Amino acid sequence: MGRYVARRLLQMIPVFIGTTFLIFVMVRTLPGDPIRALWGDKAPDPTQLAALRHEYGLDDPLWQQYLDYMKGLFQADFGKTVGGRPVSEILADAFPVTIRLAIIALLFEMILGLVLGVFAGMKRGKIVDRGVLILTLLVISIPVFVLAYIFQTVFGTELGWTTPTVQDSMNMQELVLPGIVLGSLSLAYVARLTRTTVAENLRADYMRTALAKGLPKRRIVVNHLLRNSLIPVVTFLGTDLGALMGGAIVTEGIFNVQGVGGALYQGLVRREGSTVVGIVTCLVFVYLAMSLIIDLLYAVLDPRIRYA
Repeated sequence: MGRYVARRLLQMIPVFIGTTFLIFVMVRTLPGDPIRALWGDKAPDPTQLAALRHEYGLDDPLWQQYLDYMKGLFQADFGKTVGGRPVSEILADAFPVTIRLAIIALLFEMILGLVLGVFAGMKRGKIVDRGVLILTLLVISIPVFVLAYIFQTVFGTELGWTTPTVQDSMNMQELVLPGIVLGSLSLAYVARLTRTTVAENLRADYMRTALAKGLPKRRIVVNHLLRNSLIPVVTFLGTDLGALMGGAIVTEGIFNVQGVGGALYQGLVRREGSTVVGIVTCLVFVYLAMSLIIDLLYAVLDPRIRYA
């Protein structure tokens, strides 16, 4: 196991460098000059413009800018915005909020999605199965921003169960509603994926053997059926955590959540490449870490899997 983890960590290095380099190049070659934008509609002073571009390293070759960025990254220095604010401060303010929001969404889609999927898979072709399929199809068909406004109006304005918009982004209770909205689409996929794998494994030989031995139904479902059915679901949930953190721009905007989505949007609008690259770099690290954790969980769920 230790050799496998070490090998995977070494494999992550070129992936991390390649991904961050592509993002860095794309962001730095976007149209528009963030230094020039400081003057607005006025004509910039050429001397000050050149001095600022030199200060932020924008007059260096692109490969030199990337090397400087990577050197700073090893010292936890993500650079500064054009306004002079360290990007690390933006990340420290935004990521804890989005992590809380993503955890709520992940727990919602994992618990409810697994329950619905297991019931639908074990009752395949019956009214429970059809109901789950219709419900998940309905959720998939509704755009996230429409679902967000519906939840905001019904539960926030009409019923008054919570505030329509988040007042304190660090308050877990206020993040429940946007978390449910954020995880609703993934919930539908988790339920359908679980249903399919459960229905397939019910017809497997090991299930018939377990039933022939007279084992209790609860033990058969938990120890045999679920463990083998969860492997593709765990894969989806692991990769979905990174997607939840990076794809929360619409949800965070509607509910006024001050997280990664809002910071990423503002960085794109203001052409602040250091902010965008810093956020994406952290998301790449999350994806790589989750992929390693998922691979290690395979051996826990299926004892037949061994890593050399």
